[in-house]
Amino acid sequence: MWPGDSYPLGPSYDGAGTNFALFSEIAELVELCLFAADGAETRVALPEVDGFIWHCYLPGVGPGQRYGYRVHGPYDPAAGHRCNPAKLLLDPYAKAIQGSLGWDPAVYSYRLGDPDERNDTDSASHVPRSVVVNPYFD
Repeated sequence: MWPGDSYPLGPSYDGAGTNFALFSEIAELVELCLFAADGAETRVALPEVDGFIWHCYLPGVGPGQRYGYRVHGPYDPAAGHRCNPAKLLLDPYAKAIQGSLGWDPAVYSYRLGDPDERNDTDSASHVPRSVVVNPYFD
């Protein structure tokens, strides 16, 4: 893994690898989650932060790679903060996504019936994935 660049946001494939960049002003740690064809997850902590943009460059990662993010930080719903690393998040800057949402209690940040209690059930098996695309393909 290399430090990469904070711009542009999202995944940027350059022919040799992919730069990942995500904005979060409140995150304490951001993990990039890479998914293999069999669904196996590999987590990579993003080591660099510039202007609230977490980023890294991964040589050898290219088009078709499925990924998501897990964000560690404050969980304070009253302040609008719901960081929870048990929840796999789509990249808001992704150029493609794959899969569908499976409505399961795991996708909610709170326990059903008790909105004040944090839900730490892993949501990865119920949510779609972001996908790295080839910008050179029309």
